[in-house]
Amino acid sequence: MIETLNTIDRHGAPVHAVTLQSDGLRTRILTLGASLQDLRLDGVQHPLILGYDDPADYLANPAYLGAVVGRVANRLSAGAITIDGRRFVLDRNEGDTTCLHGGRDGFSHQNWQIMDHSQGHVTLSHTSPHLHMGFPGQLTATAAYRLSGTSLALTLTATTDAPTVCSLAPHIYFNLDGSPDIGQHRLSVATKHVLPVKKGLPIAGPVHAQTLGLDLTRAATIPEGLDHHFCLGDAAQPLRRVAELSTDTLSMSVDTTEPGVQVYDGSGLSVTQGGLEGRSYGRRAGIALEPHRWIDAPNQPWHRQTGLRPGKTYRAQSVFGFTMR
Repeated sequence: MIETLNTIDRHGAPVHAVTLQSDGLRTRILTLGASLQDLRLDGVQHPLILGYDDPADYLANPAYLGAVVGRVANRLSAGAITIDGRRFVLDRNEGDTTCLHGGRDGFSHQNWQIMDHSQGHVTLSHTSPHLHMGFPGQLTATAAYRLSGTSLALTLTATTDAPTVCSLAPHIYFNLDGSPDIGQHRLSVATKHVLPVKKGLPIAGPVHAQTLGLDLTRAATIPEGLDHHFCLGDAAQPLRRVAELSTDTLSMSVDTTEPGVQVYDGSGLSVTQGGLEGRSYGRRAGIALEPHRWIDAPNQPWHRQTGLRPGKTYRAQSVFGFTMR
């Protein structure tokens, strides 16, 4: 079902909401940011994700709740990239030095177009002009959400008319038990390698997670202040299980094609009002599991998997599956 909302984007166009239903899940997706606004599992009384009740709050959305972020997810150091010897200065929306999630007017703040839909799926599209937020090439991206039983799949694609970079990611915060924080959640991540960071940027190549106290290969409570990129491989791979999040009553699996996953425990969240069902979201109200290419990949020597050239198609798929325990 498609609804035309009263919310108007910054260009005067209406925002739409799409409700999807499967045998087990129900979700609401906004064209603004291709955002997952709400996600419900049959038999569970509370939402499984963090979101805003009012779609107008997605116009600002400083915490990127539920949005698809890009053109490059996460941080780019010095707010610049170099492609074929040419340097491109990007929008520096974090501390006037770093480009975060594609800049202040990135994909998370664009009003995507509905391409096709059915009861259980919707495909959205957005075309980013050449040099928007500083990125070269006109990039056309799609975000396809599909429900199947108690699983939600998101497939992201992109093509370009000039050499560029691309690394899109879902920025969904999960809370499986409806508590004010994720203190009772347990997390496992299927890798022993993580990028050491300073101010959110890598300072070296992958190190053993145990050296940072972040070995989550066995399920454990979520470390305080967790905001790290776990390295799953050197390049995109076939869909495979990479993480599991659980409470006493519910578990969620994460499968992805991506070579890394950013895990953020929501320590900086501060949504004082307007959350789903009137909730507020304070510190550690939800955990974001963001599959994408490694942080700052275009500027680092150990991972160059974000480049995209004409004639090639970027593709990333992630599946979030829910099981009652």
